[in-house]
Amino acid sequence: MKFSKAFDSHRPVQVLAVARRRISQSLVTRECGKLAPLAAIALLGSLSACAERVPDARGVDHDETLLTVSATGRAENQPDEARFTAGIQTIRPSAAAANQANAEGMGKLIAALKAQGVADKDLRTQTISVNRIGYGKQEGQYEANNSVEVRVRDIARAARVVTAATGAGANLLSGPDLRLSDPEAASMSAYTNAYKAARARAEAYAGAAGLKISRVLAIRDSALQDGPVPYAPPPIVRPASPVAEQASVALQPGTTTSTVTVSVDFALKGGK
Repeated sequence: MKFSKAFDSHRPVQVLAVARRRISQSLVTRECGKLAPLAAIALLGSLSACAERVPDARGVDHDETLLTVSATGRAENQPDEARFTAGIQTIRPSAAAANQANAEGMGKLIAALKAQGVADKDLRTQTISVNRIGYGKQEGQYEANNSVEVRVRDIARAARVVTAATGAGANLLSGPDLRLSDPEAASMSAYTNAYKAARARAEAYAGAAGLKISRVLAIRDSALQDGPVPYAPPPIVRPASPVAEQASVALQPGTTTSTVTVSVDFALKGGK
């Protein structure tokens, strides 16, 4: 009976503690219920802001349209230098005699070229050969050949240089190879023309779609496609005897075409 009384004396305290815990839990649940929607809204807003800040991999903004256009530009230029091959062919009873006569002839040829203003750096040996002739009336004799590539940096002098070479005894002659000394500089106007063509095409597309070009995102340059294309020299001509001295040859440089292609990325926005 004493135990029962003791238990009963503590029961009100226990009931009060349980009631307090339940009231506290109810309040927390009610407050969390109020805060949960607010937290969800804040989270969605944060995610939306992040989504707006993520840049487009193509470089355009969310209110822009990407347009990629490729175009070709050309420019014509006159070659400013010429290259040709000149040499000596000699035939003698022995290899030594053929080589000796050839060396003497090449000495005269080189001297004549230098007299026309051709520098040492613009003379490059192309072929040296000595061969026994195994057929025809000259069978058993030896043929010696020696030729040099000649670079004439002033195309206006090219004809005079060729004439001087034949006058000095050159009986091997081929060319000319007409070139631009600085192809990159000659192509600058082609690059400009290519970009202008790309821009004009982009404006046409944008106008048809009711948009306008807002900015240029990227310009990609392609390799040189055409030209400057040097003139391909014909095969070396081997006349039976040295070419007689003659008036200056006629040399018409004409023009060479440089062609380039560019690809441009434009960002378009709504027209106003």
